[in-house]
Amino acid sequence: MDQAENLRNIIKKQNQKNISNARVIAVTSGKGGVGKSSISINLALQFRKLGKKVIILDADFGLANIEVMFGVIPKYNLSDLMFKGKELKEIITEGPEGVGFISGGSGIAKLVNLDKEQIRRLVGKLSELEGLADIIIIDTGAGISPSVMEFLMACPEMILVTTPEPTSITDAYALLKALSMCDRFKKEYTKIKMIANRVSGPQEGQNLYEKLSMVVSKFLQIDMEYLGIIPQDSSITKAVMKQKPVSLIYPSAPSTKRLEQIAAHLENNQVSIPIQRRGIRGYLRTVFEHKL
Repeated sequence: MDQAENLRNIIKKQNQKNISNARVIAVTSGKGGVGKSSISINLALQFRKLGKKVIILDADFGLANIEVMFGVIPKYNLSDLMFKGKELKEIITEGPEGVGFISGGSGIAKLVNLDKEQIRRLVGKLSELEGLADIIIIDTGAGISPSVMEFLMACPEMILVTTPEPTSITDAYALLKALSMCDRFKKEYTKIKMIANRVSGPQEGQNLYEKLSMVVSKFLQIDMEYLGIIPQDSSITKAVMKQKPVSLIYPSAPSTKRLEQIAAHLENNQVSIPIQRRGIRGYLRTVFEHKL
């Protein structure tokens, strides 16, 4: 082995050490009002109970659901990182149980208009999340706006939240159809999982999954995994009114128990992700690869 080859092997091993194992999960929905942000927050809290460091990126521009539910007002948001020289740690707000969150603010809407230098800076800054979190949950906006599509196209794991309401089902299908029509969406690299929210019981949830999964598989050739249900639960309504996550103030509620099960399932069934798409750095590079 010559010196040059030896040096290449050393660099390769060093690069392998630097590959992140931070897990990026997007939580999304076809329409607003289906409980997407509540599920993002409560899954984050359940992951914390499993010993994981978690940060939520609130990418729902215009709706500050995460901060309202946490009862905490962030001092800075993503826009301050992008345009006002703030550092990553300055824009992370600590929520209950040590869950961190980043408010997207107006920065989310501006993502599609960044130039190359701004994108490189943003990717560099947000890549620091690798050392701060084991799991990064992206709470996307609802629907099929360009900013939502940007986040979903690159995400290796996506949780689709829907309810039995006909409009929720049709909008969930519309979201997946829009995603499948995006040139940069690679379905072989994206695991799509569904949660049936606000259902009367397991059977209604199973029926909802089978109905949506059948048309998605037939017309879009996309496979979906079923994560389970969050039942209709008055504890969630009470928690929202108190601006507290249900997992914190009603730990024995039926919805909390289901959230525990879903978090445990996700933790025990981790997705195999190509090296180039792993972690927040790989995710962001995929988001912006067409601009670099």
